[in-house]
Amino acid sequence: MSKFGQLIDINIPVLLNFYTEWDDESKRMHPILKDVAAAIGDKAKVIKIDLDKNQDLAEALRIKTIPTHIIYVNGEMVWRKSGVLNANDLILHLEQSQ
Repeated sequence: MSKFGQLIDINIPVLLNFYTEWDDESKRMHPILKDVAAAIGDKAKVIKIDLDKNQDLAEALRIKTIPTHIIYVNGEMVWRKSGVLNANDLILHLEQSQ
């Protein structure tokens, strides 16, 4: 968990995408997240976290639906939503979090 704290405790927005390799909606998000990362550049970070490999973290954050997207700024959760989202919505939320 200390590694997780280092990931989210920075002064730019961090978009975490919680996914699994076997979930179709998670797979649909992969190219969308690439587009978001390319569009947002160094103004934010986009990080994908495989729930099957990080079950303790998923439990601690009460992730029940995949994909789930969470934005942190300075270690604080500022936004959270589950399901397939489009790149424009994610970019908008990241920009509003700056």
